[in-house]
Amino acid sequence: MNSLSMLAMVAVLSVVACSRLDHLGKAPDFSPTMNNQEHYAMMNPPLPVSLSEARNTEEASLWSRNRQSLLGDRRAMRRGDIMTVVIEIDEEAKINNETERSRQGDESMSVPHLFGLPQRINPELAAGASLDPAVSLNSTSSSSGDGSVRRSEELTLRVAVTIVDVLPNGVLAIEGSQELRVNFELRELLVSGFVRPEDVSRQNEITYDKIASARVSYGGRGQITDVQQPRYGQQILDVILPF
Repeated sequence: MNSLSMLAMVAVLSVVACSRLDHLGKAPDFSPTMNNQEHYAMMNPPLPVSLSEARNTEEASLWSRNRQSLLGDRRAMRRGDIMTVVIEIDEEAKINNETERSRQGDESMSVPHLFGLPQRINPELAAGASLDPAVSLNSTSSSSGDGSVRRSEELTLRVAVTIVDVLPNGVLAIEGSQELRVNFELRELLVSGFVRPEDVSRQNEITYDKIASARVSYGGRGQITDVQQPRYGQQILDVILPF
């Protein structure tokens, strides 16, 4: 093994080891809450409505539409606003498939007068042997299959997300994360997707089934997760080895 291969192996091992060093002998560290997309959206809100437009709106309306007023709409609508995503998954699926197939074939071909060959060769053959029939085929095949799938999922979570962008058609791009650390294990919940403003309830909440391109990830990292996962070398061998 040359020096270049050794350096490459050391680099790979260093990257692999760094992912576990953050909780070596201690609880895993939280992800930083600064300098991410949510923080950027909160630090750079959209430009406010001009004073003239706001003054004309207030004068033409009997009730103030200010978000801080008693009747104001406090739902998240702008970049940097926060809403709550309610995740309630209770699904169960059961599928049974059974297939059976059977086929049988029998073919026979006789050549009693093929240029007189059977009459000349049959006397030379052993007793009971004959060229008639010359070809005989017999085949039998059968196949059967049985498959069953049963899946059950149940998950109830609530997480606050931030509007990171407002698309040209008014759809809101949301993104949020939540981390909970218990002893030496860190549970992480990630949510992202696109929602319509009209789907946000008056309680400033939205259910996950109204989120387009929803991406919900619930996992974690820590000492227990490290023990439950196979080692990197074993994972690589499972991909490479054909048996």
